[in-house]
Amino acid sequence: MEGVFIVSVVFGSAIIILALIAGTILLAIRMIKGGRSPKDRQHQADEAQMIQEIYQGMSELEKRLESLETILLDSDKKDYKQ
Repeated sequence: MEGVFIVSVVFGSAIIILALIAGTILLAIRMIKGGRSPKDRQHQADEAQMIQEIYQGMSELEKRLESLETILLDSDKKDYKQ
């Protein structure tokens, strides 16, 4: 019974080591080729552009909000003085 256990551990270890070596080789090949496919790069570029547009929109919204706050504070000052 111990012999079967030892054989299974040895072969299991060999399979895991081979899988790690193959994974490392595949990862190295992907890194050398540039990492991502052209479709993935285009998708990433689209996402980056969308994030930039959202950021610009939020900046504009912040400016509008500051303007509204200024208008409200000015109207409150006028109401207070009267």
